[in-house]
Amino acid sequence: MKAAVQQYLVITGNYWAFTLTDGALRMLVVLHFHQLGYAPLEIALLFVFYELFGVITNLLGGYMGARLGLNRTMNLGLFLQIAALAMLAVPSGLLTVPWVMVAQAISGIAKDLNKMSAKSGIKLLVPDSSQGKLYKWVALLTGSKNTLKGVGFFLGGLLLMLAGFRGAVLLMGGGLLLVWLASLFLLHQELGKSKAKPKFRDILSKSRAINVLSAARLFLFGARDVWFVVALPVYLHTVFAWDFWKVGGFMALWVIGYGVVQTQAPRFTGHSHSRAATVRWAGVLALIPALIALGLVAGLSPQLVVIGGLLLFGVLFAINSSLHSYLIVSYARNDGVSLDVGFYYMSNAAGRLLGTVLSGWLYQLYGLEVCLWVSAALVAVTAMISMLLPASRG
Repeated sequence: MKAAVQQYLVITGNYWAFTLTDGALRMLVVLHFHQLGYAPLEIALLFVFYELFGVITNLLGGYMGARLGLNRTMNLGLFLQIAALAMLAVPSGLLTVPWVMVAQAISGIAKDLNKMSAKSGIKLLVPDSSQGKLYKWVALLTGSKNTLKGVGFFLGGLLLMLAGFRGAVLLMGGGLLLVWLASLFLLHQELGKSKAKPKFRDILSKSRAINVLSAARLFLFGARDVWFVVALPVYLHTVFAWDFWKVGGFMALWVIGYGVVQTQAPRFTGHSHSRAATVRWAGVLALIPALIALGLVAGLSPQLVVIGGLLLFGVLFAINSSLHSYLIVSYARNDGVSLDVGFYYMSNAAGRLLGTVLSGWLYQLYGLEVCLWVSAALVAVTAMISMLLPASRG
């Protein structure tokens, strides 16, 4: 068990370092290109390749992890993130839209290789009989990652003000390079390598439970990102007249709080982490964006409605996300775990892609209220799909 804990710490440390740069980079790109005069839809399109290649990477990355080992896919993800940051460190005159989109594509590949490797690795470190411990370890990994993603948002806004766009990506690239070098020596060489060599057709899940959960995950993350990715930071900057420091700081605090709640999800749900709990928590979450939209239409204080509603949404979304994260690791096979986890996170990336594009498009044409109504509808679909999950594990 001591060796398992050591590997858990190495995996978590890698995931933390990567997530810090990933969150900072997203905030840097949104704020920097908004500062340059890009419209919300144009900013959203900068992330299309990031999310699109995440979809592809999760499918192929699970296959690679099963054949080559999760240590290699995790270290490859770290290396690709360093390459993406290096691409963005070119002189500002070379930061064209196609160039940034390609760099974001590489970053998207890197992020999902890293995430798939981390989540799959945890499954292999906990005995199948210890589901309570597995739930706690997954919740801790996922929650701490999102807490650091929030710190990354804050870091992105801060570095943009202090070091400029180029200086910020150079600093982050240098720090991640040191983490990558350490990871090459610390991760077990055979972690996650399947005993039976999987065939390429095995990238598609044959498990009904995983297919249903993956569909629910797609709509859940589409519901978050349809108003969070582009619409919300632009709304805070334009309607509330917040500067970049305040926008980055507020969104950072939101994600940090969201991550803290995720680590405590087992306390909220207790031992109820099967179909009934998943449907129930999704149903409650669907009410929040609808109530925020109604508050704005009714002419209530936007600051009170949006900020208060966002905080409540964050708590409930964190619990929903933790339940999903536990269930996929629980449902996944021990041999070839990365294939199942990769397929599931393919749906996660597809949901983010859907939400990102809708966020820019709907906000530019109709405003934040419509983004919120669409969010509520997508969460309601998540709840309905979750009714098809197995009543209990096994």
